[in-house]
Amino acid sequence: MASKASLLFALSLLFTACLAHQRQQQQDQCQLRNIEALEPYDIIQAEAGVTEIWDADNQQFQCAGVDFIRHRIQPGGLLLPSYVNTPILAFIERGRGVHGVILPGCPETYEYSQDQQFSGERRGQEFESQDRHQKVEELNQGDVVAIPTGAAHWLHNDGDSELVAVVFFDTQSYNNQLDEYHRRFFLAGNPQAQSQQHQQGRPQIQRQQQQGRPRRQGQWQGRQFQNSGNIFNGFDAEFIAEAFKVDRDTAEKLQGQRDQRGHIVKAQQGLQIIRPQQTRQHQQSRRGSSGPFDPRQQHQGRRGSGGWSNGFEETICSLKLKENIENPSHADFVNPQAGKIANLNSFKFPILKHLQLSAERGELQRNAIQSPHWTINAHNLLYVTDGTLRVQIVNNEGNSVFDNELREGQVVVIPQNFAVIKRAGEQGAKWVSFKTNDNAMIANLVGRVSAISSLPVDVVANSYQLSREDAQRLKFSQRETVLFNPNYRSQGRASA
Repeated sequence: MASKASLLFALSLLFTACLAHQRQQQQDQCQLRNIEALEPYDIIQAEAGVTEIWDADNQQFQCAGVDFIRHRIQPGGLLLPSYVNTPILAFIERGRGVHGVILPGCPETYEYSQDQQFSGERRGQEFESQDRHQKVEELNQGDVVAIPTGAAHWLHNDGDSELVAVVFFDTQSYNNQLDEYHRRFFLAGNPQAQSQQHQQGRPQIQRQQQQGRPRRQGQWQGRQFQNSGNIFNGFDAEFIAEAFKVDRDTAEKLQGQRDQRGHIVKAQQGLQIIRPQQTRQHQQSRRGSSGPFDPRQQHQGRRGSGGWSNGFEETICSLKLKENIENPSHADFVNPQAGKIANLNSFKFPILKHLQLSAERGELQRNAIQSPHWTINAHNLLYVTDGTLRVQIVNNEGNSVFDNELREGQVVVIPQNFAVIKRAGEQGAKWVSFKTNDNAMIANLVGRVSAISSLPVDVVANSYQLSREDAQRLKFSQRETVLFNPNYRSQGRASA
């Protein structure tokens, strides 16, 4: 017993030391002196689309413990089923589609059979006329999709235009016990077949890591695809055939060794998927047409999707896994002359409590400003979807670590507590942010209910060496809360 206790004590000390070392490494990664806008580093091509990948070794990503990719799926394309060792938040930037998330142990509630009362002798002949699977959901522009760690998922573009989905991975999640990178495990296909790293055609991006730093193993990069297949490829074909009760030829197709299509394939003759019949209003919304608002439709949609809880819906099998962040009801800050910001947290989207993540959708009109602020309890990955956004980021030493314009498709990481200010360009700007806390909170520096306005006047005066009158003016001159009208300067001058 004494030796066993000693062994357990030694193991606990080793675990504590490893955890402390990991935390120290992450803290060292956050000693950022210079942050740059990031673009895709690698491109992986497939039969029916491409996946663009950002550099997981970049110091910004290492600091925040996150990773980021973008799928571009052609009409009719199918992103093959796979699972990942981290929680996922995805945002549908453009297009529409249908997707499924396979939750272990949950029932296959979508089913169809021409003859459900067939006898045991006829079962083998009736497979072609029946199907049964877990719930599938339709996706539209603005949808945020939450996928728990290790849950298999797939995505199909059933529209007539390109489907663009950006995907955020929290590699520092407590659910990830592999390493600091996200790893994708495919259930089908042969991902290496059409992968390409574009060594010569790669976008000219300045890498933030030190020159000569070796690439880590296990990243979902083009070079990894050169020696990878789906998980069945590693099993013996005879074992697969016996487990599924199929012939060897079918087992070898599961292994996908002769599949040359890549990780996004062209679905033959479309996908025949069981799904509820759409209402006319929903069909119109998927076509992009608008109609009169019907509160009954919203009421039914929320109840049917598990938005109301009666003690039964709130199980892992019935939790909502998608929410449209562009729904006007999610807007938290609105200024008709400046823009709007919507936050999606675990109060609005309960599955985020499990993932410990949240999202923000922001829009600024031409030259409008979001109040300078810091995020209290989360790192923040900001991705620009439209227009241009001037961003300034300041570290704890009061030094600017980023002062540049972000263009559409570019990413920047804002570490926890680093101060930031945003200003839209001449065409305005839209962005989506992913945050490493399910209830990320910001503290504003300027405006009503801000850090400065909440201080006593004499504290402001003595802190900044101002007269009491100037301190009062500093506190109360900005009457807007978060989103500032771009004309406030000229208005101030006119009133003077």
